[in-house]
Amino acid sequence: MGRNIIPKHIAVIMDGNRRFARQLGLDETEGHLKGKDKLEDILEWCLELGIEVLTVYAFSTENVNRDTEQVEKLMELFQDNFRKAADDPRVHENHVRIRAIGSVDELPKTVLESIRYAEERTKNYDKHHFNIAVAYGGREELVQAIRSVAKDVKEGKLEVEDIDERAVTERLYTSEFPDPDLILRTSGEERVSNFLIWQLAYSELYFTDVYWPGFRKIDFLRAIRSYQDRQRRYGE
Repeated sequence: MGRNIIPKHIAVIMDGNRRFARQLGLDETEGHLKGKDKLEDILEWCLELGIEVLTVYAFSTENVNRDTEQVEKLMELFQDNFRKAADDPRVHENHVRIRAIGSVDELPKTVLESIRYAEERTKNYDKHHFNIAVAYGGREELVQAIRSVAKDVKEGKLEVEDIDERAVTERLYTSEFPDPDLILRTSGEERVSNFLIWQLAYSELYFTDVYWPGFRKIDFLRAIRSYQDRQRRYGE
């Protein structure tokens, strides 16, 4: 029997922009533009359902190795979209806090300025949270947490015997949030691609073969229904 429980935290691996564009004979940049529009849609859907936290995988540490021109165009999109999101009336009406997670200091200055603008404009909101993973890698996140733990041990702030799951969790980018209840990936690929690899230990996974720009509200609701139909056991 299904449960009518709405997940508190949904994480999305937005995959398939380029394949979507190629399928329609479009330039790959068009695929990213349409993917950006879809991101606005899913934020709207999450607000409608009362989902508190949305975390999306926008740009991985591995993506920097893509074609230089393509990366530059993506950076321009990020620059524009963080500012656009920060100025969106829906964000302020629904008290959505926007944050970028990842090695953001490695991003171009113009992108970083847009991120800071969005974070500053929404810093006092706490009803909904919209986390955008850029220059993000799950293993890198864990390495950073381990370095922080090691530093505290070295400085005598933490005993080795006191290192536990909490010590790691509170040093992650997502330390303020519950782990994702549901992780959704589009495009037909069935892997997590270095995304939230600590946090997804007990998350429900949902894969759909729809490319991200073609992801519809009915597809989103099917993912939610699949989540509701599962019995979460947390390792039991």
